[in-house]
Amino acid sequence: MGMAAESQFHVLAVDDSIIDRKLIQKLLKTSSYQVTTVDSGTKALEFLGLHQNDTINPNTPSSSPNNHQEVEVNLVITDYCMPGMTGYDLLKKIKESSSLRNIPVVIMSSENVPSRITRCLEEGAEEFFLKPVRLSDLSKLRPHMLKTKFKDQHQKQEEKAAFQSPKQQKTEQNLQQQQQQCNNNKRKAIDEGLSPLRRRTR
Repeated sequence: MGMAAESQFHVLAVDDSIIDRKLIQKLLKTSSYQVTTVDSGTKALEFLGLHQNDTINPNTPSSSPNNHQEVEVNLVITDYCMPGMTGYDLLKKIKESSSLRNIPVVIMSSENVPSRITRCLEEGAEEFFLKPVRLSDLSKLRPHMLKTKFKDQHQKQEEKAAFQSPKQQKTEQNLQQQQQQCNNNKRKAIDEGLSPLRRRTR
């Protein structure tokens, strides 16, 4: 069961066009991703637990990290041209948020404008896909999600270590050392157990 959960990445797809939303949803599901679709950047931020008025104010208590934990999103794929908030605006909001900035963002567009592509990649987008998005494009998503997952796990371990008291850290180190010693003793016992046999055969 753990294996299934590991491979089930959750992608949030954002596009104001219902046809494009259906297409990207179908492609993502074919690639075995869990998919949630929304039709605007504002709704995407709400789904991620980040509201317009508390984007980057660390002083105001916000429920965003909790919401984010409840529904883990491993990647956001968004259209560039949308009314209201563009895909570029959404990318900036995500990268400005301390709780969301590690989520990989991929931009899609039907227009091949080099300056637009460069701007998005410089702002932190992982990829820029030209529409119509193909199944081969989506094969590029998994490495970004895996990288982020490992980064998050490492960050959680570091946070755990930071919150631990020196006494707890020492206890954990002692346990690791004991385990290492135990493994060494086992190897030694195996080696010593084999050596008399070797002597006898000679």
